[in-house]
Amino acid sequence: MNTVLTDWDRFWAYLQLLRPPNVVTALADVLAGAAVAGATLSLSGWTAPFSVSQLGALLLSTAGLYGGGVVLNDVFDAALDADERPERPIPSGRASRSGAALFGGLLLAGGVAAAALVGPASALVAILVAGGATLYDGWAKHHTVLGPLTMGLCRGGNLLLGVSVVPAAIAPNLYLMALPVAFVGAITSVSQGEVHGGSRRTGLLALGLVAGVVAGLLALGLRPDHRLLPAAPFVALFALQVGPPFVRAARTPAPQPIREAVQAGVVALIPLNAALAAGFAGWAYGLVVLALLLLSMGLSRLFEVT
Repeated sequence: MNTVLTDWDRFWAYLQLLRPPNVVTALADVLAGAAVAGATLSLSGWTAPFSVSQLGALLLSTAGLYGGGVVLNDVFDAALDADERPERPIPSGRASRSGAALFGGLLLAGGVAAAALVGPASALVAILVAGGATLYDGWAKHHTVLGPLTMGLCRGGNLLLGVSVVPAAIAPNLYLMALPVAFVGAITSVSQGEVHGGSRRTGLLALGLVAGVVAGLLALGLRPDHRLLPAAPFVALFALQVGPPFVRAARTPAPQPIREAVQAGVVALIPLNAALAAGFAGWAYGLVVLALLLLSMGLSRLFEVT
């Protein structure tokens, strides 16, 4: 018996493709990048070498880039999902593959256009992120090494998108990409065993990458423009959020522990960014970024993260 889909059913299906909890984590990337670029927030107020409208345009840009990337991921995976996850919007028939492809393409284009409003440097970063996301969706994710690396570089590019609000700040802070590259690499490596299970070797590799990220966040305290004391509580929160589920996934690399580790890892991108923001812009800025965690966790009860 065929089910008649209402407009609301189709709208909800396309919203599911967008993965709203994940999009919120991308906003945290840009806010952290803006902190690196020179924004500060304290009890005395907000200061920044750029306008609020520029930051707003980059937030719209990252939402479009990330949303477009995850939508196209389901477009490329439609045949595989029909076998492994038939309940998803495209294989279930609630969203068409062609419609999702158009939706994802428009989101990517909108993300680049929004970045172009800020300047050519931001537009270039957005183009690279959009290209990287498409490359990952269509090809790289099927490769053990190239998949995590490509996705990590996209996330690092997203951080640089925030930094690009002050173009001169990009070059001196390129190395900060190593943090999201390493962490997203850990998440992506683990996620490859979501359906059929993974291996302990992959789990241990992911744990090692997480430990490296924590060490890197603490090492930033050596920079003269970074304050470790405001950042330390956020670093601790990040470690506590991802440590236990990643340990469980390494000990028991079965689908359920791996899905839990991936979900925890995606949401933990927010405290990671909050740690960066607090170190460069003060604890108040870190709290603003961390507030996105509540929104992402709330949305994760309505929408799938993986």
